[in-house]
Order: sequence, then structure tokens, then C-alpha cells
Amino acid sequence: MTLTTRIGKHFEDSAQLKLQSKKVLAQPIADAAQAMVTCLMNDGKILVCGNGGSAADSQHFAAELINRFEVERPGLAAIALTTDSSVLTSIANDYDYVQIFSKQVRALGMDGDVLLAISTSGNSPSVVEAVQAAHERNMPVVALTGREGGVMASILKPTDFHICVPAKSTARIQEVHLLALHCLCDAIDHLILGGE
Repeated sequence: MTLTTRIGKHFEDSAQLKLQSKKVLAQPIADAAQAMVTCLMNDGKILVCGNGGSAADSQHFAAELINRFEVERPGLAAIALTTDSSVLTSIANDYDYVQIFSKQVRALGMDGDVLLAISTSGNSPSVVEAVQAAHERNMPVVALTGREGGVMASILKPTDFHICVPAKSTARIQEVHLLALHCLCDAIDHLILGGE
């Protein structure tokens, strides 16, 4: 197999998974967007967390809400819990890495806020802890996972939203996560601003 053929296969695999995922993810994404809009319209905020590539996705999503997505609008309240190195390192050092997000959720999260928890496997201990902390604070959770949803799938409540990419490859799951995040941004803007 030539290198260009190998690269082409990545494009094909990604496109096929996105089309396959549309059937199972469109409704959960729409439901999650509605919950986020309800939160934002009631002066709530969206807290976002994840590790590694999912940390980058957390920051990307928060930036799209705070600044803008594709149309001009006022900023929307979102906080990526992955960005404050002093907070992250003090929690990891003084307590345990697994608490880096849950302590922030308990400190910043309020009843009616939303937690967007991102983990490709659904098994990230620090993200699982954040979900549990959100439940303690009476916050609905939007879980963005892959594979079978992992531990996160087993602890979600009926009031939560599960966007689970039906794939095993981390790279492919992350590619669909990015599309799902952009769909959420677009749906939020559409619900708040109206339009076509």
C-alpha cells in the first residue's frame, strides 16, 4: 500500500463513520443543544472537561461559545476546566490527579449549569469523577464518548445526554467528536438566534 493510498483510506474511513454516526447521534446532539440553551438562557454556564485531545476539544468548544461560532452574537458562558495550570497542578499535587475536574465542578458548578464531559473511551477517571460531582450539584451532563461509552455510560442519569460515537479507533472517535461539537455550536446559535 502506498502512503497516499493509506492516507486516502483515513479520509474514507472518517467519512463513512461520520455518515454512519449521523443516524444515531443527530437526536442526542439536538437534545443536548436544547439543554445547553435552556441553561444559558437561565444565566447558567457550561463547564467542559477532558484529557489530552479531549482537553483541546474542551477548550475549542468553550472558545466557540465565549467568542462566536459562525455568526455574530454576544458571548455565551462556558469554562474549559483544562486551562488553569495552577489549579490543575495544585489539585494533582495536593490531592490526586483524578480530582482535577471534580474539585472545579464542585467549586464553580451550580444547580442548572451543564457539564460537557469528553472521553473517547468513557473510562477516564478524572472525567468520571467530574460527572459524579456534577450530579452532586444537580447539573445535567452531556457525555461525549466512543466505543460503548465505558464507565460514564453506566453512571449517567435519565436527565443526562449521551453522545456515543459507534467506533473503536480513538482517532476516528475524536474526528466525530469535533463534528458533534460544531453541531452543538450551530444548534445553540440556531435556537438562540433563530434563522434557517
